[in-house]
Amino acid sequence: MTKQKVGTSVVMMVSILILSGGMAYAEEPVPLPEVPAEYADKKMPAGWLTDPKVIAEGEMIYSGEAHPQVNCASCHGKDGKPVKKGARDFRDKAQMGRMSDAFWFWRVSEGVPKTKMKAWKSLLSEEQIWQVIAYERQFSK
Repeated sequence: MTKQKVGTSVVMMVSILILSGGMAYAEEPVPLPEVPAEYADKKMPAGWLTDPKVIAEGEMIYSGEAHPQVNCASCHGKDGKPVKKGARDFRDKAQMGRMSDAFWFWRVSEGVPKTKMKAWKSLLSEEQIWQVIAYERQFSK
């Protein structure tokens, strides 16, 4: 390559980077929606993230064994790796770490508008929702 072609290439790449606002190299995560007031104070019960019994119950819910109409694995995969387009990847530590207990509880309870994520609060008790969240969080540890 000639010096002129190299110089032109560098100028073009810098221009693209400037015009894209840096997005070509550094993508900021999309801000999470604010948790509604009725869910804002929700917290995982103490010790549940490490309690083998709670996690086992959560696994049964997640896999559809506990309640045939609730099968998280059908979209999010048996190992937290999504099998359906648009499903959240529970193995992604960075993304999962951004979500508070309140956020998780809200989304499992109410679902996510304009997506296939259903509201499960009519089929699961509050205790069951916490159990399945405890299990789901294991994928990103």
